[in-house]
Amino acid sequence: MGSETPLPKWASTPCIMGIDEAGRGPVLGPMVYGCLYCARSYQKTLATLNFADSKTLKEEKREELFENLKADESIGWSVDVIDPRELSAKMLKKNKVNLNEISHDSAIGLINRVLNMGVLLTEVYLDTVGDADKYRIKLSERFPSIKFVVAKKADSLYPVVSGASIVAKVTRDRALREWVLEETSENMHRSFGSGYPGDPETKAWLAHHKHSIFGFPTLVRFSWGTCTSYYKDMVEVLWESDKVDEDVGYGSSQKQLKLSNVGFGKVAKRKIEEIESSGKGRCKFFHSRKLEQLTHF
Repeated sequence: MGSETPLPKWASTPCIMGIDEAGRGPVLGPMVYGCLYCARSYQKTLATLNFADSKTLKEEKREELFENLKADESIGWSVDVIDPRELSAKMLKKNKVNLNEISHDSAIGLINRVLNMGVLLTEVYLDTVGDADKYRIKLSERFPSIKFVVAKKADSLYPVVSGASIVAKVTRDRALREWVLEETSENMHRSFGSGYPGDPETKAWLAHHKHSIFGFPTLVRFSWGTCTSYYKDMVEVLWESDKVDEDVGYGSSQKQLKLSNVGFGKVAKRKIEEIESSGKGRCKFFHSRKLEQLTHF
């Protein structure tokens, strides 16, 4: 059932929520935050549904459990799919937003979304991002009527977080499978491996798909340190609008390196702005976090 479905009766009773992420570390693809919520009275039943930390499960099992929870009318779930371009843009802009802050904002956004639907949230369980006590205090100050439990390995301790872990992981896996490589360069392929920086197949894919002017395809989080080693082979550009230091003449061999030079060129940057304003995204299955945020009962 979709988000337009009327709230079930259990949603007006005290409810618990678990929140977890998938794709925090990879250099490729989106980071996904997922949540799962249910009536507090459903906790014991939830513990019998064989949810576990998604990292400990094979893909087939995760898919099976995801389909099971989707069919369970006593469970609600929602996701926030954060595009790799948004991650990089926030982490490299003048007033930088680090990955922990992005993660906090995503979790807070999910809580707000479910509360605004009318669900009576009384307890929320999360895996810690940064210092657990500081994170808990931050959340408690924002939502004083909710009890927060922030713990390391929460996805293996609390079934409601294990379920959220499965929602996030399956969503990210499907997003990657359905990802459309918009770039039209010859010899592009989808054999990018796991997307993690240490994966030899991912490294080979990055090396093969870098562009000396426009950087990397939009699938890549170009702010990741993994990409830094490729910058030396890219063209440095001095835009007309850039302010040149007085001691650097126009014809000097010295050049200024700008963010847009190594991640995207002018054309690509303009296209990103058009995409953000139109709400169109890069993925068939999950179009854009601005366009489509899935929320289900």
